[in-house]
Amino acid sequence: MANGSSPDAAHRAHILENPLRTYLLGIIISICGNVLISISLNIQKYAHVRQSQRGSKPYYTSGTWWCGVALMGFGELGNFAAYGFAPASLIAPLGCVSVIASAVLSVVFLKETMRASDIVGGTLAITGTYVLVNFAPHTTIHITAHLVQYYVMNWHFLLYLLLEMLLFCFLLYLYKMRNVKHIVIVMLLVALLASLTVISVKAVSGMITESITGQLQLIYPIFYVMGVIMIVSCAFQIKFLNQAMKMFDATEVVPINFVFFTTSAIVAGIVFYEEFEELALLNIFMFLLGCLLSFLGVFLIARNRPKIKLQNPNCISMDKIPRRSHTDRVQPEAQTYGSLAAKLMCNRAGQSDDA
Repeated sequence: MANGSSPDAAHRAHILENPLRTYLLGIIISICGNVLISISLNIQKYAHVRQSQRGSKPYYTSGTWWCGVALMGFGELGNFAAYGFAPASLIAPLGCVSVIASAVLSVVFLKETMRASDIVGGTLAITGTYVLVNFAPHTTIHITAHLVQYYVMNWHFLLYLLLEMLLFCFLLYLYKMRNVKHIVIVMLLVALLASLTVISVKAVSGMITESITGQLQLIYPIFYVMGVIMIVSCAFQIKFLNQAMKMFDATEVVPINFVFFTTSAIVAGIVFYEEFEELALLNIFMFLLGCLLSFLGVFLIARNRPKIKLQNPNCISMDKIPRRSHTDRVQPEAQTYGSLAAKLMCNRAGQSDDA
């Protein structure tokens, strides 16, 4: 890149000779990773429900829960590897596969009810996924250290990074200093960090892939710079996402996070990796239509999902309390005080469990 060659020639020099096979490999790895993530989430949720019903040991002592955590790690590793084979603007929207699979598996594992909105949402999400996979950019390039350095110094990315930093500081000022706790502000903070995460993850994953195939990229400082950016941005992204989950309901956080994350990943892929370069206008329109269908499908699946109520083992169910017969001679005052005492004991037991 430093030998004075033109940017277009430098970019085309890294295009793979047979991109279709690598492109499909990235799609398959991403889908498998998202399915593993959905399985892991349902296994962890099942472990929480079972441990709460038994009221015995904490959930982290359950082997089932740790099995779910291990599957989560493999799923995230698959998503990480997929960025090295396919465009970031394609891998990010495939996250809807995890939402669809979770809705199906929750019916099988957790005995949740399959709603009409789940069927309609799943159909829309699958249709959108099919459309965006077919019309997404199919050009796959070698991610080398020299190419990443060239992209970092591109004025398009520098301008994008400046605008993103200004917007992030403004939103952080509203969130921290002005105490504006709106879900859009928190999720925009997550999305802005996610764009840097996607850029760095694809760079690190691509350079590792190139190193495995024979061209060692780990000797260049840009690899470790991108690794630090990946870790730091991912850590703060998780921090703000956890805060959003504490302040707002999951039925609001999940669809908004998916829409914002996917949008930021697509924009990052367009600006940094120039993934929409030479893409036909029809392909761009159909790709955006596929994303819109996926967004709508995820919203319908996550909207008003039924919650599993965990029964406190220290409380007695109302149907198990014997009713007073006609021969019982219980004073009304004693019955009232007894009911009040039972409620207080139940509440105190619940508070001790929460502590």
